[in-house]
This record gives sequence, structure tokens and C-alpha cells, in this order.
Amino acid sequence: MRRLGAPVGALAAVLAAFAFVGLVDPNEPGHYPACPLLRLTGVYCPGCGGLRSAYAIAHGEPFTALGANALAVFGYLGFAVVWLRWFVVCVRGRPAVGVAAPVVPLRAAHGWVICAVVLGFTVIRNLPFGSFLTP
Repeated sequence: MRRLGAPVGALAAVLAAFAFVGLVDPNEPGHYPACPLLRLTGVYCPGCGGLRSAYAIAHGEPFTALGANALAVFGYLGFAVVWLRWFVVCVRGRPAVGVAAPVVPLRAAHGWVICAVVLGFTVIRNLPFGSFLTP
């Protein structure tokens, strides 16, 4: 039971964050600070619309969430997959952290791909033909 503390604690923290965002509507002005990059430059960052996306997920509206920030929704799904793998590894009793048996073995190429996807998403959502990706 002790080895499940970390994954259960991480899930509890994420669920608490989603519950808070689900209770405090980011669509109403004044609840959260504005994105500084958007405010100063007019450029949408990769996180713009992320709170609205989390709010929509918390209210069971996945298509609204995709419209607010598609990248965030895929991030939520990625977290769910990694968390589930982490949980299963802990239940089976194998080490969940460390060089010998990482939960998700990442290589440098994975980091480059993630960076390229985030950069591509940011560039496309700020171009005229990518306006469907803006919140």
C-alpha cells in the first residue's frame, strides 16, 4: 500500500486542481490573471485557453475543451496514460522511478518531438489559417 502513495497523491493533486477550475469559471473575467504574452504581444501561447479547456473537461464537455486548447486536451490524455502505467507498475511491485526501470522510458528524441509539436501548435494557432485553434 505504501508504494501507491506517490501515484495516488499525484492523482489527488490533479483532481483537486481540476475541481478548483471546475468551480471557478475561467470564462468570467477577474477570476484568473490574463496571459502576459497575449496581453503584451497579442500572440497566443501554447497554454492560452488551457484553463477554459480544463473547465470544460471538469464539466464533461470534451469538444468544448478541444476548441479551447486542443494541445491541453492531448496533454490531459498523455497524463492519464502515464499515470495509469505508473500506477500499474506500483501495484505490481516493480520500482517506478530510477534509471533501471523508468515508468515511461524517454529519450532525447521524445523531448525534441514534444518541443516541435508545442512550437508547431503555437505557430499554427497564430496564423490566419490556424484560427480554429485559438481559444
